[in-house]
Amino acid sequence: MSASGGTKAIVAALAANLAIAVAKFVAFLFSGSSSMLAESVHSLADSGNQGLLLLGGKKAKREATPQHPFGYGRERYIYAFLVSIVLFSVGGMFAIYEGYEKIKHPHEIEAWYWPVGVLVFAIIAETFSFRTAIVESNQTRGNLSWKDFIRRAKAPELPVVLLEDLGALVGLILALVGVSLAIVTGDGVWDGIGTLCIGVLLIIIAIVLAAETKSLLLGEAAGTEDVDKIQAALVDGDTVTRVIHMRTLHLGPEELLVAAKIAVRHDETATEVAHAINAAEDRIRAAVPIARVIYLEPDIYSEAAAAAGENPATTPGGPSTH
Repeated sequence: MSASGGTKAIVAALAANLAIAVAKFVAFLFSGSSSMLAESVHSLADSGNQGLLLLGGKKAKREATPQHPFGYGRERYIYAFLVSIVLFSVGGMFAIYEGYEKIKHPHEIEAWYWPVGVLVFAIIAETFSFRTAIVESNQTRGNLSWKDFIRRAKAPELPVVLLEDLGALVGLILALVGVSLAIVTGDGVWDGIGTLCIGVLLIIIAIVLAAETKSLLLGEAAGTEDVDKIQAALVDGDTVTRVIHMRTLHLGPEELLVAAKIAVRHDETATEVAHAINAAEDRIRAAVPIARVIYLEPDIYSEAAAAAGENPATTPGGPSTH
């Protein structure tokens, strides 16, 4: 995912959520609808989340330091994880509490046209934001399904915005249904039920986001396609004869660490091996530009040692089996 694409989607979502949050809160003041209050807090939380994503992107661009020699690329993962926590606590738990209170102490919705009008406006605005996120995601999604894109994306911004916008749209529909039923029946309990459903939805989305960003924080290997490209780039068939084992690790969405033990011919000189390593590094960077930190260790391949040791092909980030 390009950083510019993610930023565009974040800014579109931020603008939409700020406008929607104000409109929803005004509607709550005039109507007393708990769904509108929950949705206004939801939109406010989403606005804060987009601010966190923008802040994380900015901090991730800092230069490496002696204390952080691999840079700050993972800042984007940290702030994406914070987004899931905010969505769970501020959005989901508040909505469940508000829904419970409204079911326990229901009251009729006043000035019904305020919440209905604002919800229609919010659905239109969120649809625009969601469409922007879809368009930007399609530029890098390739042939992946949406589920696989969210699970495999190394850059967290677009999956976060996609799930937030999807949750917002579904939440708005739930709010509209709850408010409509409360207006038609004159029973405010329906408004509270709609609010509860919004809270459950937000918590589910927050859990999914937390699980995916936790995996990124722990450190994920390069995708299968990039691993295969790196393997192919390492072996020149002359000095470097094979990859003994290899590990890859994302230091950030757009920075990859590659560490490999490579087999060289036993009769090569140190100078020839050094030249071969430098050439292999150049080939790797040409094949996978985000491979910016590369450590290669030359060795003499031994069938007996390979048979006795671990099988690198079964290790994440190691050579794939074909």
